[in-house]
Amino acid sequence: MYALIDCNNFYASCERVFQPKWQGKPVVVLSNNDGCIISRSEEAKALGIGMAVPEFKIRDMLRENGVGVFSSNYSLYGDLSERVMGIMELFSPNVEKYSIDEAFVDFNGVAVQDYHSRGLEMRNRVLKWLSIPICVGVAPTKTLSKAANRIAKKYQDHTQGVYVIDTEEKRIKALKWLKIEDVWGIGYRTARKLKARNVVTAYDFTLPHMEDWIKKEMGVVGMRIKMELEGTPTLGDGAVPEKKKSIATTRSFPKQLTDYDLIRERVSTFASVTAEKLRKQNSMCHTIIVMLVADKHSIDTPKYHYSRAVTLPFATNSAITISNAAIQLLKDLMQSTDTVKFKKAGVIVSELVPDNTKQFNLFVDEDPRHAAIMKAMDKMNTKNGSRVVRLGAQAEKTWDMKQEMRSPRYTTAINDILVVQCH
Repeated sequence: MYALIDCNNFYASCERVFQPKWQGKPVVVLSNNDGCIISRSEEAKALGIGMAVPEFKIRDMLRENGVGVFSSNYSLYGDLSERVMGIMELFSPNVEKYSIDEAFVDFNGVAVQDYHSRGLEMRNRVLKWLSIPICVGVAPTKTLSKAANRIAKKYQDHTQGVYVIDTEEKRIKALKWLKIEDVWGIGYRTARKLKARNVVTAYDFTLPHMEDWIKKEMGVVGMRIKMELEGTPTLGDGAVPEKKKSIATTRSFPKQLTDYDLIRERVSTFASVTAEKLRKQNSMCHTIIVMLVADKHSIDTPKYHYSRAVTLPFATNSAITISNAAIQLLKDLMQSTDTVKFKKAGVIVSELVPDNTKQFNLFVDEDPRHAAIMKAMDKMNTKNGSRVVRLGAQAEKTWDMKQEMRSPRYTTAINDILVVQCH
């Protein structure tokens, strides 16, 4: 059996952990540079506040309804996420972190008498230790556990936030309730094709007459989804998350930019962060891509997305190599776009290989000292935090991301730790 645990309105819930005055009140969290709404408490949803709505468009409404508005505080969210995952590891040694607020808990090999009681225990433990509400869905497969979690979240008053699919009757009932577009692994376009064939629920998808179409149109992936919905696990034990096939670091600017030096500092930082992500998953890359995005509403030409790529003759995860390549790509881009104002930039790496299978080039290769430098940088930054050791190209940060309503970093910055005064 697998359990999917999902933190409810995670970013908004994190903001309430250290500010209990917002419990029971509407709270929203904004995206980078205080742009759009990316998390809403249940009270905010009840006010009709939509997802991804630009904050400036509903600023008056937020003020009139006393909504708590917070800038993204990713260091806080990441730390609380790790704490949630740590609690899950008390219930099973096999925990697969699926996203910042979701994880699969594999109960195979773990003695559990009552899965509903175990789910309640998990839920209450996280709520008591972290004050973060979660919902738990338990089922024989990961796809079914996703469906069970959706039911637990939709009907929390009835399920107490925990739902278990442990009988054939429950499985069929859940599939008939679950919309086809809500099935894990089925995207918008595939759902549209299925609806054209009168497949509107997950149960319709599992009917025998659909098998040939699934094989033809969706291949192995589709058949795995079908088998998972039928109760046969096909996605493995999930003890180790699959490594990413490409890695990207992108951010919007607080204002539109044309200055090369300002953009270069950001691109160098993005390249360094991307290299760090590569090293964390023990990978190297061959191809480096730099992209720039303009505001399509403020330019006369239809083109607003620009990119350049380079493939290196050797694989690398060195921040020095990737940053130098990204800066050169940026120069080439900006020479042909000298009048365009950019609102976003990013660095993407692809053609990833494991770092222990790197193929060396006889004629061109990376400076062997880079590996030792990167190891020392990672060690220092892990110990001291906040990437205190950086490349020279990013030594002077030219501007900060707009975060005018960010809460303190209570658990990751020594100056923001709560102070309790005793009299």
